[in-house]
Amino acid sequence: MDHPAMNPAAPHYLPSFITVPGSSDWLMTVMAFFLLAVILSVGLLYLKLHALPEHMAHRTNKVQLQFVAVLCLIALFTHNHVFWIAGLLLAMIELPDFSTPANSIALSLERLSGRDRDPEGPPRWNDVLSDDPGAVPPPVRTPPAPLAPPAPGTEV
Repeated sequence: MDHPAMNPAAPHYLPSFITVPGSSDWLMTVMAFFLLAVILSVGLLYLKLHALPEHMAHRTNKVQLQFVAVLCLIALFTHNHVFWIAGLLLAMIELPDFSTPANSIALSLERLSGRDRDPEGPPRWNDVLSDDPGAVPPPVRTPPAPLAPPAPGTEV
């Protein structure tokens, strides 16, 4: 196959990215792979940045972590940045524990009023929302024993 003669108006030197008719364009192939790598990198960076408040909230209690996670999901699906900023701010602060002192006050008042549930003293209280590894789980209640079947010949 003989290549047609170049147009006399064309420059004699052509850059390397201009290909001969019928051959593959190597610059477009390289740029397609580069664009794919950049899009994946930016997407991973965006998702990693988007999960930053959740990673920061792992040191807090369970309710705060779940609240931050919900705010981040709402921000991800609605594209409202105010939810992400609220989640970030909530992850950065440590919320005080109000339930432990309130339950301690309630148990003390119960003991003072004489309506103790447990005469030997209150058990170690286990907060449902607490992540305290040393907390004692609540006692397991055993079901009552089944009733004996009625004797034969008697009506129920």
